[in-house]
Amino acid sequence: MRLRLPAERPTEPPTGYKIAHPVLSQDGTRAGFTGVSLGGALPYGVLDDASCVYGFRHRPPARRCDCGFHCVHDRAAAEALLCTAEHRAAVLLEVSVLGAYIRFERGFRSARQRVRTATAGPCGCGAAAVALADAGWGRPGWRVLAPVCAGCVRGRAPVSLAGFARLAGHGLRVIAGAAGGAPAPGLTAGGEPGVPELVAEAALLQARLDWFQSQLARLGERGPGGTGQG
Repeated sequence: MRLRLPAERPTEPPTGYKIAHPVLSQDGTRAGFTGVSLGGALPYGVLDDASCVYGFRHRPPARRCDCGFHCVHDRAAAEALLCTAEHRAAVLLEVSVLGAYIRFERGFRSARQRVRTATAGPCGCGAAAVALADAGWGRPGWRVLAPVCAGCVRGRAPVSLAGFARLAGHGLRVIAGAAGGAPAPGLTAGGEPGVPELVAEAALLQARLDWFQSQLARLGERGPGGTGQG
């Protein structure tokens, strides 16, 4: 006799939390996320269906497999994962657990999910992020991004928080978090851009302008022939 787990029929999709790395497609037209552990090789969209990472043809989440979207119940438990060195540049995701799911003591493993909010941590220098820039590594066809501030964004192919939200679609909100994990005032993105989003965009444009001016100054010092004027 097989013991069957009790079936749940919630009126609203359960909420879960996880961490992931934001990614941008090679052609710059799509945005999504990639996991930090088991499913890291399979980037996913804001609204997506799970696939078995082992290549089996069963439908996730299979009871005798680890496939499916993983998340935890407690936001603090997900934030704690951001303390490790290898996860410092990851973002915190708030997700809706959709489709069939298996409930565990600490979280869920589901067939489908929707990312509602992504919270970007501070830049490596400690300042609040205004953009996501090339982290220097990626997956085939995808560049992994990391939070950066206006002062550190130069020459790193950045996309603003609002720009990432628009590329990702499905109503995603991207929030810039302060060093302590709280939202940084005036730095939210999602939907139609408002005053906070325009402030972040302006800071990013100013950083790009400063970088171009520095490059022009260097070219002027070299002279028309490409060599120094001395």
